[in-house]
Amino acid sequence: MPDILHFEFMRNAFLAAILSSVACGIIGAYVVVRRLGFISGGIAHTAFGGIGLSYYLGLNPLAGIIPFSLAAAIGIGLLSRKAKIAEDTAIGAFWAAGMSIGVILIGLTPGYAPNLFSYLFGNILTVPNSDLQLIAGLDVLIIAVVWLFDKEFLAISFDEEYARISGLKTLALDLVMLCLIALTVVIMVRVVGIVMVIALLTIPAAVARSFSHNLYRMMGVGTLFASLFSIAGLWLSWVFDLASGATIILVAALVFLANALFGAGKARRAEC
Repeated sequence: MPDILHFEFMRNAFLAAILSSVACGIIGAYVVVRRLGFISGGIAHTAFGGIGLSYYLGLNPLAGIIPFSLAAAIGIGLLSRKAKIAEDTAIGAFWAAGMSIGVILIGLTPGYAPNLFSYLFGNILTVPNSDLQLIAGLDVLIIAVVWLFDKEFLAISFDEEYARISGLKTLALDLVMLCLIALTVVIMVRVVGIVMVIALLTIPAAVARSFSHNLYRMMGVGTLFASLFSIAGLWLSWVFDLASGATIILVAALVFLANALFGAGKARRAEC
């Protein structure tokens, strides 16, 4: 392991893995408890429109992903909660529209079509220092907002109806939480790509939930698992010359499956 740290791109990759795990562990706990996985997938795929816009305007792709992800989070939240539109319908509409906008704008971009593989499936080995700074800044912002709305988020996560009756502005809190998911998607795009964001956003928190149902412990344990999955996947991809993003997800999925089977066996033994 120490040998691969001699290379700057590998040091950046490990740092990106650890920084992204912080947002993943914290926001993933809310996603799992509130069952927001499908919304997270919708936001992630809508972000492809931001990549297309960035290429068309000659900007850093992450600069386009941020506004598109935030717009998708607010749009899906308002359509599913204020308009009489089913949540899965709103997600499907934003999902398809975002992908379509991205494809059209990339097609209109002069010159050769850019290599989108790293944004669709992730390439943590190409994360530059500027992206590391952006990821660290988004981590700080996410932690600050979660700390500021700590009790409110806790209330809507476990009993939204009671929170509404108690006078909390649940719609506004929902939109803030969806925006935090959008920012986490921005962070994760460089690590595992748009297609697989939903896996790393949910699996570490889901595994953490089998160890504790306390939300804050879930965040801590989820962050630890996300870091371990990312580092182990990164190391295995280096040793066996595999795609880094896919290897990280495969490691997470195998641990999730093993944990689920262990939990099922434990429950069966308890019944006997």
